[in-house]
This record gives sequence, structure tokens and C-alpha cells, in this order.
Amino acid sequence: MKKVKVLFVCMGNICRSPTAHGVFRHMLVEEGLIHQVEVDSAGTHAYHVGESPDRRSQSAAWERSIDLSDLSARKVQGADFVEFDFIVAMDHDNLSNLRASCPAEHQHKLHLMLDFSPDAEGQDVPDPYYGGPMGFQRVLDLVTDGSRGLLARVRSTLEQT
Repeated sequence: MKKVKVLFVCMGNICRSPTAHGVFRHMLVEEGLIHQVEVDSAGTHAYHVGESPDRRSQSAAWERSIDLSDLSARKVQGADFVEFDFIVAMDHDNLSNLRASCPAEHQHKLHLMLDFSPDAEGQDVPDPYYGGPMGFQRVLDLVTDGSRGLLARVRSTLEQT
């Protein structure tokens, strides 16, 4: 059976995309789909390659029983456009960066995270890095909502394979 592969992307891969990675992985475990879906996260920039998620992201996620401690920042690679079925950007800037480097035949794989949320379609997941703790809670709320819609799309994709 072919796995569906999902890549979450933000700028540095230490706040928003690892949070989405952890939230989505948690949902997959709860839904019994973890063996059918591969999840990863990356950044459009190499600022934090090899680093763990921001401690504030980890703390906020841990309060919701989501563990990010095994994740490590990496930069998006050209092979990601081929390998992944869904490449999900946290905001319009990172989506634009992805579009600029993604080959034409894989552009259909690029998505904005909140386009999977009926209540926040077209909006950005704001970067909480320079804000306070409530920003990290807001990111969790938004990526949880977007992840529900994405999970429905992934489930549909699995049914078609």
C-alpha cells in the first residue's frame, strides 16, 4: 500500500511547521492512520537546521499532550517536491517561496495550511516567534483546525489508492 506523504513548511522550521507536524501526527495516531501517512516538516530557510523546535512551541504542544521533542529542523530540498503528496505552507510568504522553487509538474501539491480550514481559508498561521505565549497557543488552535480539514483530504486520497 502506498503511503500518503505530508510536509509542513514555515520559514525556519522551529515554531509553526513542527507544531503542525506534531498535531497532525497526533491526529493520525488517534485515527489509526499513522502507518498509512508519513509526516515531516521543513523550513524555506536554513536558519535553524539541526535544532529542536522552539522551547515555547514544545511547551505549548506538551500542554495538549503533543510531543515535539523528537523533531529536528531542516530546509526544504528539491527532492521534497517529488516525494511528498501534500506540501503545506503556514503562510503566503512561504507558499510563494515554495512556488518559486517547485517544478511546474508538482505545483498542484502546494497548499496553504488554513485553506483546509473552512473558517480561516486564505489566512496565514502567524509566526509566534517574537510574541508571547498566547501566540503559540493561537498557532496550536489554527493548525489543529487546519489539520482536521487536511486529515479529511488525506483520508479521501487514501481511499482512492
